[in-house]
Amino acid sequence: MTGDHYFTAEPATPARPREVEFTVAGRDYALASASGVFSADRLDPGTAVLLRKADLPGADVAGPLLDIGCGFGPITCVLATVAPAATVWAVDVNERARALTTANAARIGAADRVRAVAPDDLPAGVTFAQIWSNPPIHIGKAELHELLLRWLPRLTPDGVAWLVVARHLGGDSLHRWLVEQGWQVERHASQKGYRVLRVTR
Repeated sequence: MTGDHYFTAEPATPARPREVEFTVAGRDYALASASGVFSADRLDPGTAVLLRKADLPGADVAGPLLDIGCGFGPITCVLATVAPAATVWAVDVNERARALTTANAARIGAADRVRAVAPDDLPAGVTFAQIWSNPPIHIGKAELHELLLRWLPRLTPDGVAWLVVARHLGGDSLHRWLVEQGWQVERHASQKGYRVLRVTR
């Protein structure tokens, strides 16, 4: 592959800042974004379906929570807003994405509760009450499976993971694969060609 991709660790593309506005659960967000990160110009349609259809954590959820592949931080910022007692860990290989997520956490007043880190910098002992992800399908099936095998085992025993995958990009085959790995998987919702999967132990 040539050029930058959203899973490039250090994008060489000029940042070209912009702002992305969206509404989730009755709250308006205006987050900083930039070229070289995933869905830089808008809230990704899959992310929008995930945030609309999955069960957002309540104010009583203390976390920790995890956003895998945080991009500029829309899922992280929503989680930090609706679960004000929780710490949200935001993981991304993309340095620019992590910087934007940190800046956006400050925008919404959650800088003290959001930790945007590279995958290898997340402490080994942390387990998660909830894991959220619009996973990076385009890294390839083997790499995607490796990513999920790395993070899903860090769910707490009664934890839940919410994933969104486009049907035409293998949402149903991913469902089957997760079941084969021993996870309990429910197709919680389908909308606009996307599957929202609820994954538990």
